[in-house]
Amino acid sequence: MQAIEQAIILAAGRGTRLKWLTEKHPKPLMKIRDDYAIVHVIRALVAQGVKDIAINVHHHGQQIIDALGNGDHFGVRLHYSIEQQLLDSGGGVRTALAQLPHHHGDILVHNADILTHIDLRFMQKIAVDTDAVLAMVPNPPHHTKGDFTVVEDRVEHAGEPTFTFSGISIWQRAWVQQWPLQQNFSLVEKMREAMQKGRCGGFIHHGVWLDIGRPKDLMRANQYRQTKR
Repeated sequence: MQAIEQAIILAAGRGTRLKWLTEKHPKPLMKIRDDYAIVHVIRALVAQGVKDIAINVHHHGQQIIDALGNGDHFGVRLHYSIEQQLLDSGGGVRTALAQLPHHHGDILVHNADILTHIDLRFMQKIAVDTDAVLAMVPNPPHHTKGDFTVVEDRVEHAGEPTFTFSGISIWQRAWVQQWPLQQNFSLVEKMREAMQKGRCGGFIHHGVWLDIGRPKDLMRANQYRQTKR
């Protein structure tokens, strides 16, 4: 099993749920105790063997590029996919993939506003004979309806109980390369396509998972990091 060496961090959103906090700064540069949120994500991926990361940027995108640079000080190579117009999550992934060096392994996709310690090697074990693997989590208070259900090691559209997509997934590179470049579409659309074919793997993560998409969530993440110092 080849380790995941390349990842895409989705960082182009406007962060409207954080209200006034993102008027002058992008959500990935919100501070979580000692560093930016996206830096915590980068360091977690590097610790698991990721060597190249493409980051899509749009809202205050130059601030992200200036803050992170080429990644040398994180021990990783950073590449940027600059979106003049938002391409949504699916279009963002496809277009960012073109910025990564040629490689044969699967691609990890990680939202910039999620802090967690999901084991990539465990995800890869589920990735056999799949187009995608989704890390799911128990439904948080702000999303009690959930997204999908998990049956053994497969994610399905309907059924009970439901779980929430964590914002972390692994994708078969060859399939992603077939998607259209520079077009606006959701990654959920591709998840559903994989589910229809029975090729969407998944599991339920019960460990640390922090979504900093709302002001109170940002506060909670800071409180958690403080207790772990």
